[in-house]
Amino acid sequence: MKPQIALFALLVICCVAFTSAQDSYTVNGETLSLKTEVKGPITLLWNTFDKHYRYFAKKGEAITELSNTKSDGKYREQYKESLRVLTADSPVDASKVRLTLAGLRKYINTYNSNVDPNYVDNSETVEVITRLGVFGGITNHRYTSNPTNETLPLIGLEFELFDAKLLPRHAIVFGFRQSFKNETYMYSSSQFSINYRFKFVNSPNVAVYVNTKLVTYNYSKTQFDTVADPSLPNEVSGGKLQAPFIFGLGADIKLGNGFIILGYNDAVSLVLDDNGEFPIDFTAGYKFNLN
Repeated sequence: MKPQIALFALLVICCVAFTSAQDSYTVNGETLSLKTEVKGPITLLWNTFDKHYRYFAKKGEAITELSNTKSDGKYREQYKESLRVLTADSPVDASKVRLTLAGLRKYINTYNSNVDPNYVDNSETVEVITRLGVFGGITNHRYTSNPTNETLPLIGLEFELFDAKLLPRHAIVFGFRQSFKNETYMYSSSQFSINYRFKFVNSPNVAVYVNTKLVTYNYSKTQFDTVADPSLPNEVSGGKLQAPFIFGLGADIKLGNGFIILGYNDAVSLVLDDNGEFPIDFTAGYKFNLN
C-alpha cells in the first residue's frame, strides 16, 4: 500500500471513530443510537435511520417516540398528542408544532424554560462563527516538478466560518498561500483555495481536524538560467483552476482571545499526481474570532 493511501485510510478511520460515539437507548424493545439535541426536564433525542428522521422525547426514565404516520392519505400527527401529554403539568400549545428538529427544539425549550427557571434555552438554530488567521511555513511543492526536492518559505491567510449550534464539527475555509523562490529552485506560486474541515476532536480549547482542499486556483512562475542559451525563455508563468481533493491535518489550540493554528498540509491527493517525494508542508500561525 502506498504511504499516501495508508495516510488517507487512517484519516477516514479517525473520522469514523470520533463521529460514531452516540448514546444507546432502548425504546419499546428496540435498541437505538440517538443524538441529544436538547437536554433538560424533557430531553429531545433524534437520529436518521434509512434516510428517515426519527424523534424521541425523554422525560424522567420514559422515552416516547414522536411519530407522524400516514393513513388513508392523511398524516395522523400523533406527535402532537404525545407532546400534550408530556407537557400536561405546564401546558404548551402543540397545535402548530412541525415534526422537524427546529420545530421540536423550540417547543421543548419553551416547556423546559417554563418548568425550570435555571434552564438555559438553546432554541437559537444558527450561530455562525467567523475567524481570520495568518500563518507561515515551508513546503516542498509535492504536486509540481521539484527535481532537487527544495523546500520554500510560504505565508498565508485563512477565513473560516462554521455554525457553532447545528454543525460545530464542520467548517468552510477560504485560504490564500504565497510561496517564494530561492536561489536553487526559482519557483513561486499564489494559491487561492476553498476548503472543507471536519473536526474529529472538538473541544473549547483544542480542535483537531482533517482539511480537504476542494477547489484551488494556482498562479505559478518559474524562472530559468538562460546564460547558456539566451534564445530560450527565461520565465514561464500561468494559472490553473483545479478540484484536487488534497487532504491534510490541522489543529487549533486556544491561546488568549484566539487560537494557535498548526497544519500538516497537502499530504495526499485523490486527483493529482505527486512528484514522488515525501510531503513536507508545515504551517503555524494564529487566528482570532471576528464576531
